[in-house]
Amino acid sequence: MLDKSPPIILPTLADLPSPVRMLFSCFLVTIGVGYLTAIFYLFVVDIRPYREMGMTVVEGIAAKYHGRRGDTRLEAALSGPMSDKISAEDKKKIIHWIQNGASADDFNQVQPIFDKNCTVCHSAKSGLSIPPFTAYDEIMKVVQVDTGSTLGQLARVSHIHLFGISIIFLLTGIIFALSSIPGKWRLLIIVLPYLSIWADIGAWWITKYEPVFAYVVLVGGGLMGLALAAQIVIPLWEMWFIKRTGAIFEKGEKI
Repeated sequence: MLDKSPPIILPTLADLPSPVRMLFSCFLVTIGVGYLTAIFYLFVVDIRPYREMGMTVVEGIAAKYHGRRGDTRLEAALSGPMSDKISAEDKKKIIHWIQNGASADDFNQVQPIFDKNCTVCHSAKSGLSIPPFTAYDEIMKVVQVDTGSTLGQLARVSHIHLFGISIIFLLTGIIFALSSIPGKWRLLIIVLPYLSIWADIGAWWITKYEPVFAYVVLVGGGLMGLALAAQIVIPLWEMWFIKRTGAIFEKGEKI
């Protein structure tokens, strides 16, 4: 005989018990605040230093991954992320030394500057995974053409982002999947962040060799942010501002 029992229908977000809605809401708000903090960090570390150098966001992205092939890594650091760690006069002396060949004979003219401003962090004793600046041979390793992020750096950052962000979107996607918006839009907003992160991180690697793909990095990151915003705002709205329907979830019982 055919089973004539009522179909099982999952409740929508508005029909969830209050404790579950509160749990989901706290999680979504925390993720939203975390994302805004990440955007602020990105602005401080990546965007503002390049903007102060007169570069656009796209040019800054290209400089990060492709490098500034006309400068050495040390010059790029002194003009970018490390620009506030050293005085303008000392910076000018170091750049003058580099542009005049960075010879060992003239190193004594700039060594006190490195000792005063850099070796607190750039030394073996600091325990940090950054180049030491305590000797001429060590500094010469960064007095080379800036080719941007290394393949090792890209691999390290890529796998962290892929693991971490995919888990975030798994959790926000599960919550968003219970929303009441049309199914085709739900599918799009669930899939979009994964397509965006693939485009974003994939473009990091391609930008290292073709700087024009910096535009893809920017677009991918923007779409990912929009998708996350939708997965946060829509569930919060439905859980607290939409009237409960009393959805059937098992054999005619109502929540």
